[in-house]
Amino acid sequence: MSMIVPKYLKKISVNGQTYSYCSLKGMPNGTIDRLPFSIRILLENVLRNYNGFSITDEHIETLSNWSPEPVDKDIPFKPARILMQDFTGVPAVVDMASLRAEYVRHGKDGQKINPAIPVDLVIDHSVQVDYYGTDYSYGKNVELEYERNKERYELLKWAQKGLKNFTVVPPGMGICHQVNLEYLAKGIIARDGWLFPDTLVGTDSHTPMVNGIGVVGWGAGGIEAEAAMLGQPIFFTCPEVIGLKLSGKIPDTCTATDMVLSITKVLRDKGVVGKFVEVFGDGLDLLSVTDRATIANMSPEFGCTVTYFPVDNRTLEYMHATNRTAEEIKIVEEYCKENLLWRTGKEEIVYSSVVEFDLSSLEPTVSGPKRPQDKILVKNLGSQFTDLLDKEFQRSYYLPAQRKESAWLAEGGSGTEFTFGKVPMEKASSLEVVQDTMQSVRIKYKNQEFLLSDGSIVIAAITSCTNTSNPAVMVGAGLLARNAIEKGLRTKSWVKTSLAPGSKVVTQYLNRSGLSSDLEALRFHTVGYGCTSCIGNSGPLPPHIAEAVDKGELVVASVLSGNRNFEARVHPQVKMNFLMSPMLVVAYALVGRVDVDLINDPLSYDPNGNPVYLRDIWPSREEIAQTINDCVKQSDFQEVYDVIFDGSTDWQNLEVTLDENFEWNTKSTYIKEAPFFENLSVTPDPVSDITNARVLLYLGDSVTTDHISPAGSFKEDSAAGRYLVSNGVEKADFNSYGSRRGNHEVMMRGTFANVRIKNKIVDKEGGFSKYFPTGAVKTVYETAMEYQKDNTSLLVIAGKEYGSGSSRDWAAKGAYLLGIKAVIAESFERIHRSNLVGMGVAPLVFTNGQNAESLGLDGTETFDITGLADHLVPHKILNVKATHPDGKITEFKVKARMDSAIEIEYYKNNGILQYVLRDYLKNS
Repeated sequence: MSMIVPKYLKKISVNGQTYSYCSLKGMPNGTIDRLPFSIRILLENVLRNYNGFSITDEHIETLSNWSPEPVDKDIPFKPARILMQDFTGVPAVVDMASLRAEYVRHGKDGQKINPAIPVDLVIDHSVQVDYYGTDYSYGKNVELEYERNKERYELLKWAQKGLKNFTVVPPGMGICHQVNLEYLAKGIIARDGWLFPDTLVGTDSHTPMVNGIGVVGWGAGGIEAEAAMLGQPIFFTCPEVIGLKLSGKIPDTCTATDMVLSITKVLRDKGVVGKFVEVFGDGLDLLSVTDRATIANMSPEFGCTVTYFPVDNRTLEYMHATNRTAEEIKIVEEYCKENLLWRTGKEEIVYSSVVEFDLSSLEPTVSGPKRPQDKILVKNLGSQFTDLLDKEFQRSYYLPAQRKESAWLAEGGSGTEFTFGKVPMEKASSLEVVQDTMQSVRIKYKNQEFLLSDGSIVIAAITSCTNTSNPAVMVGAGLLARNAIEKGLRTKSWVKTSLAPGSKVVTQYLNRSGLSSDLEALRFHTVGYGCTSCIGNSGPLPPHIAEAVDKGELVVASVLSGNRNFEARVHPQVKMNFLMSPMLVVAYALVGRVDVDLINDPLSYDPNGNPVYLRDIWPSREEIAQTINDCVKQSDFQEVYDVIFDGSTDWQNLEVTLDENFEWNTKSTYIKEAPFFENLSVTPDPVSDITNARVLLYLGDSVTTDHISPAGSFKEDSAAGRYLVSNGVEKADFNSYGSRRGNHEVMMRGTFANVRIKNKIVDKEGGFSKYFPTGAVKTVYETAMEYQKDNTSLLVIAGKEYGSGSSRDWAAKGAYLLGIKAVIAESFERIHRSNLVGMGVAPLVFTNGQNAESLGLDGTETFDITGLADHLVPHKILNVKATHPDGKITEFKVKARMDSAIEIEYYKNNGILQYVLRDYLKNS
C-alpha cells in the first residue's frame, strides 16, 4: 500500500477533469532540472509508490540527489504495466497457472493469484517461414502455426479469459514492440484518478523500443517480470546516465538502420552495460519517432538498460499520426510540461559522460557475421570477406585437396546433381574469375544450374520490429524493388526471401502505394506478422540447398533487417549472418552473395548486358517522404487496432475450460505444470555452502542466452529430439525450442544445446560435457543427470559478458533444473544475472582482475565455495577452493552478485516466485 508524502501530491486539470499527480517541482533541493529525464521518471515512481517499507525515504534521497557518479545503492521500480511475447509469455502463464495450482493445494482460493498490474501479451514469436516466395505463403504459414501451437494457444486463451488484468493479442496481428509503439503505449497513463508516466518492463530484451516515444521501459527476465506482475518492486542499482549527443543529418545514401548499427558499435566500445543512455542534441530535432525507436530498439545490442528520448513535439506528432485520441495527446502534453518531463532542447542536464555522434558521418553499414556490434562498411565487406572466413571460421581460401564426388538424389521426380570441391569462383558483379578458390558446390536442380559457395546468401529476410516499424526503410525497400524490376533485375533463385511486417499497418501502406506488388515480384511476399528470422524462425532451407550446405561444408550467409545475428540463431546451417536495412536486404538478394562491394561494383547486368549499380536503383529521400505522405494514413492505425484483440476465426474457435485452475493435459508435449513450486514448504531450507562441485561447462567470452537456451530448431539426435520421439512426436512436428518453453522436459534438455557452443572440457563443438568420474562425453543434459544421481552440485565457468542477448528466462530455469548451483564469470549481462538470482542460482564474479585462465583452471577440478551459508549480504566476497585431480589446490575469491537485500531473500528462497508464493501463503 503506497503512502504518498503530502507535499508531493498535487492536482492537475486536463480535458475538464481533475487528476492527482506527484509533483517533481516540490522536491526540496531545486536541482531537478539538472537531472536526466529518465532519472526524473524513476524519481516520480518512488514518490508515488512510497510506503516506508520496500520504498523508503532513502530511495527518494538517492534519486533526488542523483549525481554523474551515482551512489552504489539499489532503487525500486514499480512499472505501470507489463509487456510479454509468447515465447516468454507462455512460461510466465505456465508459472502463473502452476502458482495457482500450488496455492489451491495449500487449501487457498486460486482466484487470488492474478496480475496486480495490467499485462499485455502479444503472440508474435511462433510463426515460421515454411512457405515463401508465393501468394499462398502467408495462408500456409498461418495454417501450420495453428497446427503446431494449438496447445500453447489454448493456454494463452485460458489466460485471456481466466486471469484478471491480462490481455492477449492473438497471432497474426504484429510484433509486440511495434504494437506497443503504435498502440499500447500511452505516454502518460490516466488510472484511478491519477496521472503518471507510462512505464513498463517487458519479457523481451527489445522492450526499450518504446523509449522512442518517451516511455521508460526495458527488458526484464521473465522471472523478474512475473514478480512485478504480482506486485513486487524491481530493484536495480542506481544507474549512470550516458548522454548521447546527436548532431548533423543522416545522408541521403543512408538509413536509420545504418545509423543504429553505427551507434551500436560506438556505445559497445564505450561500455554502457547496465547504464541508461539518454539522447539529446540538435540532431535529435531531425529524427522522427520511428527513427528514434529504431535506435532505442537496439539498446540490448549496446548493452544499456534504456535509450531514452524525452517527450517533445515530435512525440505528439507521432501520437496523432498513429490515431491516439486528442484527449490522450492533451494529457501527455499538459502533464509533461507541468511536471518537468517536456524536452525543449535548451536543457542543461548533467550526464555521467557524453558520447557525441555526427549523423552526417554515416556510410552504408552492415553488422556481422556473429554480433550486432561488429560493424562493417558496405564498401568494405567484399574485401574483408576472406579475413572473416579465416578469422571467424578458420576457413582459408587454400583448402585441402579437391574432392571429386557427386551424388544423385531423388527430388520431386527429378534428379539433383551435386559436384563438390574447390571450384573457381566468378564474382557476381563483374564475371571476373577469382584466382583463389573457395569451398563450392555446383548444383543442377529442376532445369537450373548454379554455384553455391562460401559467402552465398541463402536467406534474405525483411524482418524484425527494429525496421518494420519505420515506414522510411520499408517504403525505401519497396521503391528500391520497383527500380530494380524496371532495370530488369531479379533476386537469385537460391535465396530464400521473406517479408514479415511488425503490424498490419505496414501492409496497408505498402498495398496503397503499390509497393507490395514490386516486393512480391522479387519474391518478398508477406510470410506472416511476427518475428520470423529475427528470432530463429527462418524455417527449413530448400532440401537441395540444405544438403549442399551440409555435404559441401559451406559457410553460407543470411542478410536480415533484424537486431540479432548470434551464432546459430537465424538458422543452424547458416554461419554468417549480417544485419542491415530492408533496402540493403533487397539489394543483396539481387546479388546472391555477400563477398561483393555493393557500392562500387555492379549489382548485376540488365538483359542487354549493361551494368546496374546500387546508385541506379536507390530511391531518393524526397521520393520516400512523398510516398509516406501519400500512403501512410491515420485511418490505417484505427482500422488495424480496433480489432487487435479479436483474432482470426482459428483463434475464436479455440475452446478452453475457464476453471480457476488451468486443466493440464498430461499427454501434452508443449505444456506441463512447472516443477518449481510443487510441495513448496512455507519456510525455505537454510542456505548452504557449495561443496565438491563439478564443472559442467567451461566457456569463453560473450556466451549469449542463445548459446545457453537456443530458441530455434533442433534435430532428432539431440536430447530434446530424443525425448519428443520417445513421446511419439514426429520430426516434422518438433517445432522449435522457443515454442516448447511451456514444457520443462524439453527445455532442460535444450539448455546449453546450441550447436555452436564451445565447452572447453570436451573436444567437440555443441552441447556436450564430460562426466569426470568415468570420462564419458555425452550431451550436457545427460551428463547433468549422471551428476544428479551422485548428488553432485554443478558449476559453470565463463568469461566476460556471460548471458548477453535476449531476456530468456529459460537460460536460468534450465540451469537450475540441471543442478547448476553457481556461475563463476568475469562479468554478467544485466538481465541474465537477475534471472539467475531469480532462480536461486548464484552469479559469482572473479575478483582482482583474475579469470579462469590466469588462475590455471582447466575445468577438471572439484570446487568448494564457502561464505554463502553465513551472513550472506549483497556483494559478499566468498572463498573458492579448486582441487585439481593431481592434488594441486588453487584458492581465490569471488564476489557474490546478489546486488540487494531483496535479491538475497530471493536466493534464500530458491527463487523470486517461491518468495512471492510463500509471502502469499503467510499473509492469506
